[in-house]
Amino acid sequence: MNITHTIPAYGIPAPEGTAGDQATTAIRSQGVLELQDIDVLVKNYRARILRFVTFSTGDPDLAETLTQDCLLKAWNARASFRAECSLNTWLTSIALNLVRDHQRTQKFKFWKQAKATAVDVSDVASFVATDETSADKRLIAREQVGRLSGILETLSMNQRTAFLMKFSDDMNLEEISKAMNMPVNTVKTHLHRALKAVRTQLGAKP
Repeated sequence: MNITHTIPAYGIPAPEGTAGDQATTAIRSQGVLELQDIDVLVKNYRARILRFVTFSTGDPDLAETLTQDCLLKAWNARASFRAECSLNTWLTSIALNLVRDHQRTQKFKFWKQAKATAVDVSDVASFVATDETSADKRLIAREQVGRLSGILETLSMNQRTAFLMKFSDDMNLEEISKAMNMPVNTVKTHLHRALKAVRTQLGAKP
């Protein structure tokens, strides 16, 4: 997989006149610096990538491997990052491609159907986002992901991915659009359908 084309490589945008534009430029420039140190990269981004991949695959052990691959691949390709988007968006797009590659090459099987259970996504995310690696924590994470996976399994790949990026990784529509390489309006459609399906299975009003 050639990740250098996941996000178009352009130069770091010049500072604009507004404070918002300057803040965005500063964040993206910081990402360039973070990529230079593998330890900083792991410290700042491992947890959020692990959370996203865990929910995407339903397998905490596989997620550990793919997260490590993602961060190493990003660091090795750090020269290709030109800060057109945030580092988090770039890393998430790499993680998404790794998940898709695994599905194709390993004949990925989605999680077994489970009864839809009312689960607070933020509560589940708090378990998976932790850097704790104790057996108890890993068991809790596996159980929590298992409860939510029954709901997410019913969604299409694009719906599930957009849902996780929005509500698990707190990405905005533009970031999701870049990470998934699709128009913002298409992302909105996937999110709308995902939310409707999840709310229905949770017993909430669509």
